[in-house]
Parts: sequence; structure tokens; C-alpha cells
Amino acid sequence: MAKKATNKPAEAQALPTGYVPSLKKVFNEEIVGKLMKQFSYTSVMQVPRLVKITINEGIGEGTQDRKMVEESAEELTKIVGQKAVLTFSRKDVSNFRLRKGMPIGVKVTLRATKMYEFLERLIRVSLPRIRDFNGISGKMDGRGNYTLGIKEQIIFPEVDIDKSPRIHGLEITFVTTAKTDEEGHALLAEFGLPFKKHNN
Repeated sequence: MAKKATNKPAEAQALPTGYVPSLKKVFNEEIVGKLMKQFSYTSVMQVPRLVKITINEGIGEGTQDRKMVEESAEELTKIVGQKAVLTFSRKDVSNFRLRKGMPIGVKVTLRATKMYEFLERLIRVSLPRIRDFNGISGKMDGRGNYTLGIKEQIIFPEVDIDKSPRIHGLEITFVTTAKTDEEGHALLAEFGLPFKKHNN
């Protein structure tokens, strides 16, 4: 007798026992050693780590159309494989017809397995789909973290342009334990983020 099909979303399905994302293996088996040598660390605990990846989308039109925000949340959920949540305004802004508590965007925070899986898809699949792509800016935030701006969400293959005709951007923030921008940049470069060379 055939097994009954389940309608559970991908993020709810159990992973195989002992499963380790390939980029986490790369970190443990290759990147740690390279960074210890590069920065002369005396302990593995000094090696910077990627803690989380946060994806944000601000939706100005959301103040007039809540459905648009909810659709964006569904789209972001498909992209990252984890449920996205709505973000709300914290105060009234009369010039923008904005009231406290209005939905103004969507966000999701990825950690552990989901974080590594998203990073791998971003590097190997999505970024290469950008037209005339020649690398990303290497400007860090002064605290070892990095924010990448994506102009068009359609670089993610999970997005069906026929069902999601609205083109918009996203901000992807990589939060690390690095104490300096140099260390954070080196960590993300070793993971494969395609920084431009000779970037000022």
C-alpha cells in the first residue's frame, strides 16, 4: 500500500540523523585551519564563526496593502526554507501615512543548518544568476559583519516570476563573531562570498 503523501513544508521535514551541511564541514575541516594560520590564532576558539544570517525586505506599499506584505512573507519563506515574519512600524509618521503597528516589511533569521544551506545556495546558485555579475562590495560594518544588498529577488530560483511579478530587493546580513572587519571579511571570503578584488 502506497504511503500517504504529506503536505508538510520543507522546513518542517526531519533531516537525516547525523546530517551536517557541506559548508559546515568545509568550515570545520578547511576554513578553521586557514584562518588560524592567517591570523596566528593560538586556539580554535579564537577563530571567527558565522552566527546567523538575517534577510530583510522593507515594503513601503505595505502601509496601503497588507496583502502585499503577506505575499512577500510567503515568497521569502519559499526562498529560505523557514517561515518569514512580518515587521511592524514602531511609531506614527504622518508624512508617510504611517501608523504605529502597521506592517512595513518581512524578515527571517537563519541559524545552524538553515543558515549554512541558504549560504550555499546563495553562493553557488543565486549570485551567479545576476546579470553582468562581477563580484560584491567588500565593505564591512566596522564590527566584523557584512550586509549584502540584492536588487532583484528573482535571482533566487524559488521565485516564480509569473506568480510574483513585483520586482523588489532584499538585504542579507551576515553576523559573525569576528572582532575586526579584516577577520570577518576573511571568514566570509573563505566560505565563498565572491568579493570584488582590489575593492576600496
